[in-house]
Amino acid sequence: MEDVIILGTGCAGFTAGIYTARANLSPLILEGKQPGGQLTTTSEVENFPGFPDGIDGFALMDQLRRQALRFGARVENAYVEKVDFTDSRKVLFAGDKTFEAKSVIIATGAAPRLLGVPGEMEMFGGKGVTTCATCDGAFYRDMDVVVVGGGDSACEEALFLTRFCSKVTLVHRRDELRASKIMAERTLENEKVSTLWDSAVQEILPDDEGKTRGIRVKNVKNGEESDVPCKGVFIAIGHVPNTAPFKGVLPLDENGYLHPESGSMVRTSMPGVFVAGDCADHVYRQAITAAGMGCQSAIEAERWLAECE
Repeated sequence: MEDVIILGTGCAGFTAGIYTARANLSPLILEGKQPGGQLTTTSEVENFPGFPDGIDGFALMDQLRRQALRFGARVENAYVEKVDFTDSRKVLFAGDKTFEAKSVIIATGAAPRLLGVPGEMEMFGGKGVTTCATCDGAFYRDMDVVVVGGGDSACEEALFLTRFCSKVTLVHRRDELRASKIMAERTLENEKVSTLWDSAVQEILPDDEGKTRGIRVKNVKNGEESDVPCKGVFIAIGHVPNTAPFKGVLPLDENGYLHPESGSMVRTSMPGVFVAGDCADHVYRQAITAAGMGCQSAIEAERWLAECE
């Protein structure tokens, strides 16, 4: 039986792996369906401390992986589909494999909701389609961009992008924003923001180099289609936390995010089970905040194991 098993190999998972490995807990890290997490789809990361010239997302995750392995962490390819936390022994089921641990750190992350339209995946990550203005907005300085969505997240993305971009077009399926009143007013009043109501994106249009040159939209009321020129498409229609295996086992909020115990960012109501990163954080969703939660969960797990002994 393992002292600690970590689920996920994003910033949260590998940081937890580094800290628990340095505490001589020999953590086992299960990497799931997307080894390295969301950052492996990002061409350049400029806001992670310690890299003044930026770093490729895949390279950053590779460095975190090698750092965790250096201190004695072990990584195994397995996707946990079901868990049993009813006993002091935590049991995890991954296909035909079963794992047992005294403690578990859940760092399974979240996946951005995508549009599912032609061209989206071909231009995702470095070619004009992204899901994070904070991460990628500065790459579109003095360019026209599009934000797809109508909630608070979409408005926040649009307002952030006005710092860099010459024009921000907000594309929404309805004729009014779903965002809070103050956020909607602030967005609509910004002179750099224009709106395209009752419109759904049908396709991301490529240029001759395979990068984004615009989008094709369809008016949901009259069926008319039109093209909107832009260099960047920021999709802000929400995230889906990777928490399905824990439904009915651990508390989840209405959107499926793991809900930490009151007074803690990483402890759950289940003794010995901790959370870190985007599977429990629907507010910040940054690589550095995920890493910070990974550190906290590792320290909490180490202390909990020491108390048990």
